[in-house]
Amino acid sequence: QRQLVESGGGSVQSGGSLRLSCVSSENTYSNVCVGWFRQAPGKEREGVAHIGNTGGTTYAASVKGRFTISQDNAKYTIYLQMNSLKPEDTAMYYCAARSGCGPEYDQWGQGTQVTVSS
Repeated sequence: QRQLVESGGGSVQSGGSLRLSCVSSENTYSNVCVGWFRQAPGKEREGVAHIGNTGGTTYAASVKGRFTISQDNAKYTIYLQMNSLKPEDTAMYYCAARSGCGPEYDQWGQGTQVTVSS
């Protein structure tokens, strides 16, 4: 049973930066088959950034060039560096994993709130 715990959310002004962290209880393959999602009130959940089973990364078009997903294997942690934040980035951000690198994200953290004001 994997445990995922996010941290690093907060309130910033437009143009600011935040770094989200997601600590996994699993110390093997924690660097792959993981991703960040976000959901704002009244909107559907959106995939933000992902690390695939081969280690490649993908990003939503809305964040590409501003956000970076990375990992620290020694700390079993996944990061989301968010730069040049915009008000439309305001959402609850969730770390998620695909257990066994299966097709579905089935393990989720509790979420961390990001609020960006103009």
